[in-house]
Amino acid sequence: MTRILILGGGFGAVYAALRLERTLARRPDVEVTLVSRDNFLLFTPLLHEVAAGDLAPSDIVNPLRRMLRRVRFVQGDVQSVDVAARRVHLTRDVRRVPLALDYDQLVLALGSDTNFFGLPGVAEHAVTLKTLGDAVLLRGRVIESLEMASLEPDRAVRRGMLTFAVAGGGFAGVETIGAINDLVRDSLQYYPKISPDDVRFVLVFPTEFVLPELDDSLRRYAQRKLVERGVEVLPETRVTAFDGTAIALSSGTSIRSATLIWTAGTTPSPVIGALPCAKERGRVMVDEYLQVPGCPGVWAVGDCAAVRDARTGGLHPPTAQHARQQGLHLARNIEATLTGSGTRPFAFSTIGQLASIGHRTGVANVVGINFSGFAAWLLWRAVYLFKLPRPAKKLRVAVSWALELLFSKDPEQLITVRDVHAIARLAARLNGSGPVDGRSVIAASN
Repeated sequence: MTRILILGGGFGAVYAALRLERTLARRPDVEVTLVSRDNFLLFTPLLHEVAAGDLAPSDIVNPLRRMLRRVRFVQGDVQSVDVAARRVHLTRDVRRVPLALDYDQLVLALGSDTNFFGLPGVAEHAVTLKTLGDAVLLRGRVIESLEMASLEPDRAVRRGMLTFAVAGGGFAGVETIGAINDLVRDSLQYYPKISPDDVRFVLVFPTEFVLPELDDSLRRYAQRKLVERGVEVLPETRVTAFDGTAIALSSGTSIRSATLIWTAGTTPSPVIGALPCAKERGRVMVDEYLQVPGCPGVWAVGDCAAVRDARTGGLHPPTAQHARQQGLHLARNIEATLTGSGTRPFAFSTIGQLASIGHRTGVANVVGINFSGFAAWLLWRAVYLFKLPRPAKKLRVAVSWALELLFSKDPEQLITVRDVHAIARLAARLNGSGPVDGRSVIAASN
């Protein structure tokens, strides 16, 4: 029995598993196992749409057990990889029960964690947008800010409650602030005691223009449209600290705000750091075939892999479309390894890059042609609808988007601080850690 073990639940891991589902997993002498902390594939490019209320959380997740019938699924957290013994150590459920799995071929696709760069207070108080729970909590936090501000008589305090700052001018930061800006401004009709002048949106980023991956004309267009929609942009500026009430900036000034959304950096999984192999920028170095040199039978893709671009000499960026193509290519190379045919070097191909910047406006570069405005926004939706797995999810998202065009957003909280308290108390009882204080729960909910 040849044991193929895939670690991760993102695009690289799941698309490698889907390819092997149709090929090697059919063989009686091959066992393919996917290990992930979540039992679903999260379509991360649409996370900001959940935070804004355009889509429901269930619209952008696909259950792995439904997608994979021949590939074995194990829900657990990877703790370490013993390359010499060819064994992976996991823990399962909140009680952290240990579990070990052996492998012959190992795929590292563990993704990345948020990097706060050690900035004072940022890790404790900032909001992130990497998981489905983050999107739901962010939406709840925004609506709760509107509810509290509607009862606050002090205008200065109210303005601090309604100041939403995003750190990071890449695709994630721009799409997030565009979506949250739309959510708040569409919801103000239900809060007559809040003036539009009380609301403030700030985008902080270290480059001259947003979306540095795009060409100059699209960058300038996106930045201009954000300003027209009431977003205050602070280029060539970095966040240096955040205490939950004020954001300190590299310019020496500060912003009074209770909400900082952090999209400014990622770091590979800590499991990667402990591996005895070469790394670059914390990511595992792989060869042109996506194998890890010096570690027989180990492959790596996605955010945790340093994949060299043969054309430019640089590293491929850690994006969903790169991880998807790497996962599929890696699966083909594993098939070639087991069947004795030749492996092929990885070459990335793309039709372009797209971003939604809010208010049914977008920017896109497709096959070398630039698009902007409503046409780019429609193209963005069409592309991601096409790439969303499973016809049932495509239909749900299409219907949700059609309804969103006809009706305004509903300002409901799907999860509140009370819900977070209840979840934390349940987790504490299950893992035997005892009572949980309210301050730690609120910090965790952020």
